[in-house]
Amino acid sequence: MFKPIAMSISLLGLAACATAAENHDGLGSAPAPEPFVKVSDALPLPDFIPGLGDLYVNPESLPGGPFLGYDRDGELAATIYMTPLAALEDGTSYDLDIANHTVTSTNVHYNAGHPGVDEPHVHVVLYHGSDAAERLAE
Repeated sequence: MFKPIAMSISLLGLAACATAAENHDGLGSAPAPEPFVKVSDALPLPDFIPGLGDLYVNPESLPGGPFLGYDRDGELAATIYMTPLAALEDGTSYDLDIANHTVTSTNVHYNAGHPGVDEPHVHVVLYHGSDAAERLAE
């Protein structure tokens, strides 16, 4: 059951690549504007999470996101969605709104739960830049 879900999400992420545009929405550099808040200020999480970055989220969009992942230089490197497995199994669909950011690659992986999204879920990571994954690695 998990493989078809992951494949579907991966294909959605790849489809989002075709909607790339320039950054004109003010989200390209940290701190993200309101209504986004720094995740580490709202939840017991570190400021920088390797692989995801310095995260910001609109609290009203929890648990799915989008979460904005900034690298250590404060540049947007990824948009992350945390989609609960139970919701996907129930047929919930998610619009992967990437605003005005070019998506160069995607990554989909399972997470058993963590503060803020306690239930099992899938991380859908849309990278912004060919070196974005490396910029978020450490």
